[in-house]
Amino acid sequence: MRLRNMLLAGIAFLGLSLAQEFVTIGSGSTTGVYFPVATGMAKLVNDAGVGIRANARSTGGSVANINAIAAGEFEMALAQNDIAYYAYQGCCIAAFDGKPVKGIRALAALYPEVIHIVARADAGIRTVADLKGKRVVVGDVGSGTEQNARQILEAYGLRFEDLGQAIRVSATQGIQLMQDKRADALFYTVGLGASAIQQLALTTPITLVAVDLGKIQAIAKKYPFYVGFNIPGGTYKGVEVTTPTVAVQAMLIASEKLSADTVYKFMKAVFGNQEVFKKIHPNLERFFSLQKAVKGLPIPLHPGAERFYKEVGVLK
Repeated sequence: MRLRNMLLAGIAFLGLSLAQEFVTIGSGSTTGVYFPVATGMAKLVNDAGVGIRANARSTGGSVANINAIAAGEFEMALAQNDIAYYAYQGCCIAAFDGKPVKGIRALAALYPEVIHIVARADAGIRTVADLKGKRVVVGDVGSGTEQNARQILEAYGLRFEDLGQAIRVSATQGIQLMQDKRADALFYTVGLGASAIQQLALTTPITLVAVDLGKIQAIAKKYPFYVGFNIPGGTYKGVEVTTPTVAVQAMLIASEKLSADTVYKFMKAVFGNQEVFKKIHPNLERFFSLQKAVKGLPIPLHPGAERFYKEVGVLK
């Protein structure tokens, strides 16, 4: 009888483990905002005990994440809304031009991602035009930052070739280069108050380079995902003035291959308790709401997410 009970328990355990669904969430650099947000989401799902085991993976960023979903390596990811649009439409940037990724679906818009242009205070850079001939970190290969840097420079009549050196590395490596005086400036598309920039400001005098209002309007006209955004003075040590720039939106996306039931359970575990969810990161605390989560999504909403939003009364 005891052996039989042990066998039954073993079979039950095996069935339980087989019922577990595994979800990998692509994020970004460990010093950015994507990584702690994705890690926090994974923890909420794992703690909820809904039959889903989630983990977050550090990556190069938006482009890399979307390609990984297309390749079946990730089930979900964080990505910029502009990059998600380019991927779905197969347009606008080299990574996706003529190569649409139709298998991605929207789950939620999360918070603004601010294009930071950070310069060493001793580099003599006051405007974007001053980046000509300078050593500039333009973002990791396959990141949204790289595309944003290209588009902002374009508004000023500049290309990567006009820089003294276009350095394609992760934010972590870029910060190190800035500290070592091996880079003069750095583009970084990231949530407000990013720890990497805060750490840089503690060790190296910096300035934030403004994007002119006229250029903001021109950029937004050509690339409609950009909105004007002011980085408040005091966000980073030594930068007391408000700096006008542009922002895109961070969003959570998923593979269309994930079942509606799995996505619904994920959504309920992550977004079901707003108070707990927002504690993951200050940018969620400051900017996220379920009402905003469904606004202006550039790709189709996943049916599982749609079910969740209807249940909570955000969609009819």
